[in-house]
Amino acid sequence: MQEESNRQKKIAGVLQKDLVDILQGEAREALKGVLITVTNVYVTSDLTEAKVKISIFPSQHLQKLVNAMNENMATIRYELARRTKHQLRRVPVLHFYSDDSLDYIEKIESVLKGNVDNPLKPNQEEE
Repeated sequence: MQEESNRQKKIAGVLQKDLVDILQGEAREALKGVLITVTNVYVTSDLTEAKVKISIFPSQHLQKLVNAMNENMATIRYELARRTKHQLRRVPVLHFYSDDSLDYIEKIESVLKGNVDNPLKPNQEEE
């Protein structure tokens, strides 16, 4: 895998900042108590596509909201184009993915605290 160029990193930063504003604004209006975070944006080397990692709290809404974002990608892309018209010639096609790293971290913490059985230890049968 090739390392991202400075241009890709700059565009990813601009997209991430503006996507946070757009998505949190929509969530504030439509979904009370849901926090949407854009955890990472990866832009392809030809700058035509962007993979957007989304984290949502509470996480039970995660897959439903990611699917809704992919269905409404054209509207989100239009709003993004309006905001970045002086910075980007073309807005990349957006692909939204769920970022479950927070859930993974939470599972690890609960195992370390002893709240959950250690998955690495073999189950000891009670006699």
